[in-house]
Amino acid sequence: MKLYGHDAQIATFRAAMDGNRMHHAWLLAGPRGVGKGSFAQSAARRLLADASGKPSGGHALDVPEDHPTAHLMTAGSHPDFRHLQRLPNDTGKLARNITIDQVRGLRTLFATGTSMGERRVVLVDAIDDMERGAANALLKSLEEPPETTIFILVSHAPGRLLPTIRSRCRLLMFAPLDDVAMASVLSDQLPDTDPESRASLIASANGLPAAALASATLDLAAFETPLDQLAQTGDPTNAIRSRLAQSLALKAALPRYEAFLQRAPAFIAARARASSGPALERAIDAWEKARTLSAIAIPQSLIAETVVFEMAGYVAKLADRR
Repeated sequence: MKLYGHDAQIATFRAAMDGNRMHHAWLLAGPRGVGKGSFAQSAARRLLADASGKPSGGHALDVPEDHPTAHLMTAGSHPDFRHLQRLPNDTGKLARNITIDQVRGLRTLFATGTSMGERRVVLVDAIDDMERGAANALLKSLEEPPETTIFILVSHAPGRLLPTIRSRCRLLMFAPLDDVAMASVLSDQLPDTDPESRASLIASANGLPAAALASATLDLAAFETPLDQLAQTGDPTNAIRSRLAQSLALKAALPRYEAFLQRAPAFIAARARASSGPALERAIDAWEKARTLSAIAIPQSLIAETVVFEMAGYVAKLADRR
């Protein structure tokens, strides 16, 4: 699994791995779509590979694909690894939360010794998705960590976590990628994209590789015109936001809806960086509200049409309607 950018984060984690005593819990925090999940998977794989008695070598987090640990991780069958995430429900959709039963299921892992080496890894992606009871259950393990177990917690909004969970973790912050790293992502993942389209994707994604890839595969460039119109006109008749809300409320539009939740706050942030005075104040206020709504919309199962209409309203607040 190739990582793009985040060299400082890789160096920090590797230094901890190579030290005398590694912290038992890590909180990977930063904007959604920046690559925290990929980093967490790579870190887990490297931890388990090095603990297996067959170290993979190298100074980054790479593990060769022919390494036994890589095979087990790819197959989802490594006995010393657990990945907690939202699971599909009876309708095929992802559940609203990571449940307390999923956390309690870790007891089986902790009740026995390790199987493939001297370490276990529990990855939670994202801990923001945990129901309250599950978070409290996990906290008990963080307070009294099982021997040889490393917890890696991914969070898009660490400020909303239980303070007691944050205090038990070593924080590793992730920032948006620079244009060079973004270009590498797109060159590898979308090799047939022409240079002009690639430059456009980089400019609109604000350093979030997931946003750039989603924009290319889901035709999210179609969002840019209504977002520009909202920001310029303020949409006094609500016509633009109504059309957006209706188009993204359909079940078939779920991937585009989720991508819109990422794109709208990023759009506002880009306008904020180019603003000053009252316009900057409006943009910051709109961005804070948009970011909050983006973070809670999926976990709290908010109505998509209502969310999009409200989110579009925050974009409309960028307009100067004096």
